Amino acid sequence: MTLHRSSAVRWLLWLAGSVSLALGLIGVVLPGLPTTPFVLLAAACYAKASPRLHGWLLNHRFLGPMVRDWETHRSLTRRSKTVAQVSMVVMVGLSAWGLRDRPVLLAIVLIAALIGVLVVGRIPTRQPPA
Repeated sequence: MTLHRSSAVRWLLWLAGSVSLALGLIGVVLPGLPTTPFVLLAAACYAKASPRLHGWLLNHRFLGPMVRDWETHRSLTRRSKTVAQVSMVVMVGLSAWGLRDRPVLLAIVLIAALIGVLVVGRIPTRQPPA
């Protein structure tokens, strides 16, 4: 991938990538916030803004395999999608139970979960390697 010509756009892409990466990392522990789409968005932003950060993300111990797999295939296996969606639903279910007396927060968590499940569902599916 090539860097964007404009330094202002590169800065904005760096900022968007950093915010996206932060949201993805928060999504590891916050139910309903998907990790994968945010990490992949961060990788795409960094690819156009900072070769150093893109390389760091590609070689990261935990996030790197996800990013490398996406950049190679532009899709996820059915198993990956199912694990992501089921874990979101389970964690949101637990959160929803805890928020049952706070309808506004409950609605926000449920809407965020629905968006997360739909985003992961829209990612192309590929067959696992034989």
